[in-house]
Amino acid sequence: MPFISRRLRAALLATASATLVAATLPSPVPLGIGDPLFPHLGNPGYDVRTYDIGLTYHGDNSKPLEAVTSIDARTTEPLDRINLDFARGSVRTVEVNGLRADFAVKDEDLVIQPIGRLPAGAPLRITVRHTSDPTGDQDSGGWLRTADGLAMANQADAAHRVFPSNDHPADKAYFTFRITAPKDLTVVANGLPTGTARQGADTTWTYRTEHPMATELAQVSIGRSTVLHRTGPHGLPVRDVVPSADRKHLEPRLSKTPAQLEWMEQQVGRYPFETYGLLVAATQTGFELETQTLSLFERSLFTGTGHPEWYLDSIMVHELAHQWFGNSVSPQNWSDLWLNEGHATWYEARYAEEHADKPLEQRMREAYTRSDGWRAAGGPPARPDAPAPGQKISLFRPVVYDGSALILYALRQEIGKSAFDRLERSWVSEHRDANATTEDFVSLASRTAGRDLTSFLDGWLYGEKTPPMPGHPDWHSTAPAGQR
Repeated sequence: MPFISRRLRAALLATASATLVAATLPSPVPLGIGDPLFPHLGNPGYDVRTYDIGLTYHGDNSKPLEAVTSIDARTTEPLDRINLDFARGSVRTVEVNGLRADFAVKDEDLVIQPIGRLPAGAPLRITVRHTSDPTGDQDSGGWLRTADGLAMANQADAAHRVFPSNDHPADKAYFTFRITAPKDLTVVANGLPTGTARQGADTTWTYRTEHPMATELAQVSIGRSTVLHRTGPHGLPVRDVVPSADRKHLEPRLSKTPAQLEWMEQQVGRYPFETYGLLVAATQTGFELETQTLSLFERSLFTGTGHPEWYLDSIMVHELAHQWFGNSVSPQNWSDLWLNEGHATWYEARYAEEHADKPLEQRMREAYTRSDGWRAAGGPPARPDAPAPGQKISLFRPVVYDGSALILYALRQEIGKSAFDRLERSWVSEHRDANATTEDFVSLASRTAGRDLTSFLDGWLYGEKTPPMPGHPDWHSTAPAGQR
């Protein structure tokens, strides 16, 4: 996401938003993996390997989609019950390893009772036949209704409002999407296409990812769209999905992506996925989103006249940078969000400095003057305050954007540009397709610098007050008096 002013997120859905048709299951209990910010998100006891998601769209956003979600996983401990995150849909049947299973709902968990206890290390195939309902409150995430179809915005906790899942970035998996829609519509999803099949008045489109993906990064676009193809570095296929009527108008903007890819590769190394592109959707979100291999952008951002060219370029680079920072290297916990947004903001600012004469030092000095206020309002970057109920937007606050890019600036000031550049390349290389923590970053920074940086970084990551900036003793906070 580019800036907090463009980031909207709403409250969790009410329990009643998921209508589940289930057999009686005694005392279903919602579980979670204990994330500090989303304690009920995710589920223990198994590791998902693959999702196979089938959706049938009838061309009407007022009706639920018919869906089948198949999950291949492996148990990590003995299980008497299996919990999945799921809301905003009706479950018809559930099978576990080919056998029908009872199920029930508790809060936003689908609780499944397999036949017999499952031992640790056992293969697990869960098939859920359900609906996927796009008619709920759009601000709460999940399906986005567009002028001619649908798209997704699942960050941070909304993928399970589209399909049942282990909805936490700590459990990444490979995805296959099989989307059936009227033949006059175009469907695009994460990854690369593997085929289409015509069935009367409908077409089924299949896409598959070549790298594991967090559920919050899933994307499916259905609409009257045109797919524009171009080539990026090393022959990378670049595809943009745009409203067909806007194809010519948007082409000059979208044609910048290959050069932006080249610039990012010069900073941190080879692009980590099989394809990239922009999904330009005719919907109002108030944010852009780094969905893996296909970043989501509002149509109005590019068709309006309110933003200078350099600003639009920097937003494109922000979402592109996330493909390395946040997508390929995903957070282990949501309190590690600063690693995603701080890095994306850093490269956004660096690009603006090099291509639009917007000095990085000036931006960082301005951030420094506000940093104490940001920390007082929402906690330090690596230990942010939990969002209040009904105020999910507060998680995506300035301290995790420019306030976290400030950490990277301080670190570069401390260890020098050469060591910092090596650190950045090593970070995305060592943790590619995996998850990493703040502690992992501190450890790698220390190894790269050849000295223990724990005490130096501790105040920047966790302190209530912003530490002195190396090389700039004249920088001071101007936080409001009540926040100092």
